[in-house]
Amino acid sequence: MNWNNWLRQIHRWLSIAFTLAVIINIIAMVQEKSSVWVGLTALLPLTLLLLTGLYLFALPYATRWRGAGRSGW
Repeated sequence: MNWNNWLRQIHRWLSIAFTLAVIINIIAMVQEKSSVWVGLTALLPLTLLLLTGLYLFALPYATRWRGAGRSGW
């Protein structure tokens, strides 16, 4: 599996982890037993989702930019 497919798979699993963390956070808020760490559980997957998402967003532009240098544009 190449680097881009591997990163896409990680991005998918991070989205599942983020969704579960948000659900856990909502359940803790409804039960009024929330603590600070429960609220922060969604931040780690969210940060990693941001980084992988920005990479995947910029990937087509980077390949187009790299390819333009080779074709003489």
